[in-house]
Amino acid sequence: MKGRILIIAGSDPSGGAGIQADIKTVTALGGYGASAITAITVQNTMGVTGVHPVPVDLIKAQIDAVMGDIGADAIKIGMIGDSASALMLADFLAGVSIPVVLDPVLGATSGDRLAGDDVASVILEKLSPHVSLLTPNADELAALAGGAVPNTPDEMAELGEKLFRSIGTPLLLKGGHLEGDELVDRLVSEEPVRAFRHKRIDTTSTHGTGCTLASAIAIFLAQGLSLSVAVERAIDYVHGAIKAAPGYGEGQGPLNHSWQYPQQ
Repeated sequence: MKGRILIIAGSDPSGGAGIQADIKTVTALGGYGASAITAITVQNTMGVTGVHPVPVDLIKAQIDAVMGDIGADAIKIGMIGDSASALMLADFLAGVSIPVVLDPVLGATSGDRLAGDDVASVILEKLSPHVSLLTPNADELAALAGGAVPNTPDEMAELGEKLFRSIGTPLLLKGGHLEGDELVDRLVSEEPVRAFRHKRIDTTSTHGTGCTLASAIAIFLAQGLSLSVAVERAIDYVHGAIKAAPGYGEGQGPLNHSWQYPQQ
């Protein structure tokens, strides 16, 4: 194994998103995944029917247990849930110096809310200074930047570049929620903006794509790749996992995290 990842996120009992998808991804890509669970959700491919937050002191105790023993080469943060948990994480991240990938989970693919109204502002003001990469989709970008939800890749790029100039934290703008046959993701950082283009796959197997992508980036960063290369390889891994999806469930089905991604 190469790369220890501390995953801080919610649990998905259906196995397609959250902690379960994160650990599958890290394992598939040659790393070791440990976790601190922030919430117990009740969900499947049809949607979310319950969210039960884990107390902040218990989240912190899980983090301390992992970091005080196994340690980590990178951190992936997904569902935070509430502002108290976000503030605790900001204090924790202020004391670490390893890559941190934060997927600003505010809602599920099904449209169900997974975070309190004030979580976006805490992510922006308190967490982003300690983060290596934020990975918002169109809705999350609008919540973070305070603008209207973008409808096109160009609108998303304009809003993302504005947000980057404001906070200075690199952004991967995920274009999967936008309309069109071409899916465009953009990496906005101090380097020239880089666009990653793929033909959209006609599928309903998209449950947990954001979780999977952020975890893949985190493991590649832990393995020593640059941010741009880590993002490129992570997008390719997710694209392949969608194409190889098993077709489980009646709604937005899970990916195939175990497809044979070519190690390089």
